[in-house]
Amino acid sequence: MADQGASQKVDKKETTELLILLEEILRNHRSNMLLIMMFVTLARSSAHKRKRGGRDTAEEMIDSIPTHVKQLDRLIRVSDRSCIDNLRMDRNTFGRLCRILRCRAGLADQKFVTVEEQVAIFLSILAHHKKTRVVGHDFMRSPETVSKYTHLVLRGVLNLHELLLMKPEPVGDDCTDSRWKWFKLRFVYVLPGWEGSAGDSRVLRDAISRPLGLKVPKDCYYLCDNAYANSEGFITPYKGLRYHLKEWGHGTQAPQTADELFNLKHSKARNVIERSFAVLKMRWGILRSPSFYPIKVQTGLIIACFLLHNFIRTHMEVDPYEELVLAQHEDGYESDPDDPLVPTISTVAPTPMWTKKRDDLAAAMWAHRPNV
Repeated sequence: MADQGASQKVDKKETTELLILLEEILRNHRSNMLLIMMFVTLARSSAHKRKRGGRDTAEEMIDSIPTHVKQLDRLIRVSDRSCIDNLRMDRNTFGRLCRILRCRAGLADQKFVTVEEQVAIFLSILAHHKKTRVVGHDFMRSPETVSKYTHLVLRGVLNLHELLLMKPEPVGDDCTDSRWKWFKLRFVYVLPGWEGSAGDSRVLRDAISRPLGLKVPKDCYYLCDNAYANSEGFITPYKGLRYHLKEWGHGTQAPQTADELFNLKHSKARNVIERSFAVLKMRWGILRSPSFYPIKVQTGLIIACFLLHNFIRTHMEVDPYEELVLAQHEDGYESDPDDPLVPTISTVAPTPMWTKKRDDLAAAMWAHRPNV
């Protein structure tokens, strides 16, 4: 009986130790599970933590970077044709522009947006005149990001004005080009919203007098259409006579009077000017319709179009837009200066002195017509 009691005591002790061991194992298991749950919660919180501004998550940003690179490659690295269609310049010219903006204008790669993408966003807006939301969808960026880099690149391009702005020279007395030899003129850029709105002559006057404009020097003037008055600084064609180049084509009668000869020479010279504006409007879609931007930003965008146009002409050996416009004008294409949609300026009347100047020019052309 003693042995049996001792055996029961041993079994009871072992059972107690086993239960204590099992309880300890369960306690440790619960502690481990709690730690695991804490780590999982922290990991999920870190993965879903939103970046500053409350937009995309960090994980989404990392996953989207290859897509941005692929989109940019599609625009500027696939072919020259694709780059010209989307950004209006070939790949080599685009690369040079980005390099100049880095070195001369201070543009730099940001954390997620390279200089190349910044410039591509800006050129896409100029070329296709899209709203920031549409461009943001194309480049997979927020409208705020598109707006930010649009203004940043715009400032950079405008800072290159000393490098890209052409310095005009008046036509001298020694000119031998038949289109220009009878005219002494200079060119100015026209700020946004002015082209095609001739209801107030202050438009052109203001362009000439602006700090970035070019004042008419002595004995020089601007060639204008009949929407303007033949007054100080402006020479217009004679009204009621043949004017357009298509009216002087093969099979038509040669000029019969000094006034008709003047209109022919005026039309040839002005055709070159119109061709330049046609290339600009064909290249930059933002010039073809009202802009979405405030007037101060519009002014900068228009000047940027002119500066980039000069850059493209300097660095692109073949400009498909210029060749297309040249072919159209050689076929007799040009805008109509008497288009009824463009009202005639009535705030400035013709002056006798400039009417006489035009008559003297016409008489000199007529006197030298065998040598022209």
